[in-house]
Amino acid sequence: MNETGSDDTSPTAAADRPGLEGTHWDPDLSYGGYLALDELLAAQRPRSGEHDEMLFIVIHQASELWIKLALHEIEAAMRSIDADEVGPALKMLARVSRIQANLTQSWSILSTLTPADYLRFRPSLGQSSGFQSHQYRLLEFRLGNKAEHLIRPHRSHPEREQRLYAALREPSLYDRVLQLLHRHGLDVPASARERDWSQPYQPSEGVETAWLAVYRDTARHWVLYDLAEKLVDLEHQFQQWRFMHLKTVERIIGQKRGTGGTSGVNYLWRALELSFFPELWSVRTRL
Repeated sequence: MNETGSDDTSPTAAADRPGLEGTHWDPDLSYGGYLALDELLAAQRPRSGEHDEMLFIVIHQASELWIKLALHEIEAAMRSIDADEVGPALKMLARVSRIQANLTQSWSILSTLTPADYLRFRPSLGQSSGFQSHQYRLLEFRLGNKAEHLIRPHRSHPEREQRLYAALREPSLYDRVLQLLHRHGLDVPASARERDWSQPYQPSEGVETAWLAVYRDTARHWVLYDLAEKLVDLEHQFQQWRFMHLKTVERIIGQKRGTGGTSGVNYLWRALELSFFPELWSVRTRL
């Protein structure tokens, strides 16, 4: 029986349905086949035999899937902004914020893991660490937190390394938004529009002044104002995720070093100080 309640799953009947024209109709395709569930559900391979290792694996694998979707949305939003099609970008960025909220919630599940639980299987992790997630690094590069040395952990994977270097050298989401502001007649300094994209973005008083003009005349600059608030929401959610990550790590391992050699909680505290869209926060003081 198909989703309409009819038993008719023939290719001809499917072709007659609105919205299915030109699609490949496979009457034998199942839910599990479409989602590749056999492969997906076989990807959890605990190494210790400890009960709680499954929780650890599932949380991190699910997070990688959500990050994959976030990248899909952000990269499409960047293309839309480049084409001056801001409307679709607004929807995509709002979706990323909701993805971030879901990622943040996942830490509350992982926090049910006690220090004693974690220590039973931690040796099985070896040197693996979230610091080695190429998708997370790509996400930060797309949002503007760029540093070439952060690509080093991925040198053993040429395809990942190449993708990260490409993102390092391309304008970030915020760089493209500032170019959009300039195309809309705002006075964005050339130093913010034409620079070495591989270098971290430096806050600019001129950029802050451009945003001030947007916020002081929202009726005239409504699309840019809406875009600005979508960016603020995205970063707000990202910082919530970072903070919950920090507190979950602190709750489980205290001040111990991370498995991949990072300083653990201290590294995560420093990450909280980073801002992707600094002028969108500082301009609030001037309003």
